[in-house]
Amino acid sequence: MHKIKEKEADVPSLVRLIIEDINSIYRRDPAIRSRIEIFFNYPGVWAIANYRVAHKLHTKGFALLARMWMGIAQLFTNIDIHPAATIGRRVFIDHGIGVVIGETAIVGDDVTIYQGVTLGGVSLHPGKRHPTVENGVVIGAGAKILGNITIGANSKIGANSVVVRSVPPESTAIGIPAKVITKGRDKSPLSHNKLPDIDKELFEYLLKRVAVIEHILAPEHKELLEEDQKLDEIYDAFIKSIKS
Repeated sequence: MHKIKEKEADVPSLVRLIIEDINSIYRRDPAIRSRIEIFFNYPGVWAIANYRVAHKLHTKGFALLARMWMGIAQLFTNIDIHPAATIGRRVFIDHGIGVVIGETAIVGDDVTIYQGVTLGGVSLHPGKRHPTVENGVVIGAGAKILGNITIGANSKIGANSVVVRSVPPESTAIGIPAKVITKGRDKSPLSHNKLPDIDKELFEYLLKRVAVIEHILAPEHKELLEEDQKLDEIYDAFIKSIKS
């Protein structure tokens, strides 16, 4: 009996969860000057708070009322969260406009989601069809994470990436479709302006390749043949990174 009471005490109440969400945002966003701003300028806070209430209703069997609750919240926040989704503690939806979180999505603790992100499904069959986002993940603006895949803990998803395959923990993934470009824990914020442009790198390679071929067609240039061989090595490494 005492163990049951201890477990119940460990579970945060609805009000405590919402207060914890607000406090975590206050600590993580340098733009905030006072907690009053949170209520007027952060639709993500309103969306999460309403989700907490709707999710409680949904788990109690009031599914229709929960959907109606979130439908009204969506009108005010422009954030679409299904009340059946599972969202952990201290989740920060920054700016938030256009965020979509599907019915079977699972979002862990301390996750940061920027505007325009979709945690969507690709199947019409019942069951788990939305992503699982583990603790500490940062998802850049406009990113689409689709299907029953897992984004490993402390990973980062670059802005406007389309993720259709699972991402290992402590990795950075970018591109369409997204590719893992780095592995290993990186505690720094997600710097969207510093992410490599894979398409640009490939285009630069093609330009250099054309230039080398043009020179090869000219009178003999042995040094250019050596440069062409080096480009072959770069190209092979690039192809391997795409297939990995």
